[in-house]
Amino acid sequence: MPRITKVYTRTGDDGTTALGSRKRVPKDSLRIEAYGDVDELNSCLGVALSCGLDARLDEAFSSAQNDLLHLGADLCIPEQDKERYRGPTIEARHVEALEALMDELSEDLEPLENFILPGGCPGAAALHVARAVCRRAERRVVSLAREEPVGPFVVTYLNRLSDALFVAARYENKQKGSPDIVWDSRA
Repeated sequence: MPRITKVYTRTGDDGTTALGSRKRVPKDSLRIEAYGDVDELNSCLGVALSCGLDARLDEAFSSAQNDLLHLGADLCIPEQDKERYRGPTIEARHVEALEALMDELSEDLEPLENFILPGGCPGAAALHVARAVCRRAERRVVSLAREEPVGPFVVTYLNRLSDALFVAARYENKQKGSPDIVWDSRA
């Protein structure tokens, strides 16, 4: 567990930051952008949780917030440095947990017959925002993975999480008595 004694270090004043391997890189490097998007996603989940989500969703997404710190740590240490610098990583079990959550929540939902619009109750709307940010984080990590290796479950986890956030938004709306907002393709 890292011990943070000061929030500011002044070492980033030159526009660089340190990876988990201690290598310094520009703050706008693709790797930093990728785990910055993951950090933003984690903040979006915090907003969704503050909306008073259904207890099952609260449990699942509080856990997902922790997983996202694992994912950020996974991205923070380049693959070639992971033997020397060990840290938390995203594993198959994290992906499997999201799949199990979606299966469980989907049992209570009607099958989709049309696209739905983001919205509904405040918690569902916040989950839809988190879903959109998750898709951006996924795209950024895919871009990074084209340039250099990333952890084997990082992209898969983000893909499943965005799906889980969509299912969860529908579930939250149902639990709060707010119907899905159906897209009117003829409007």
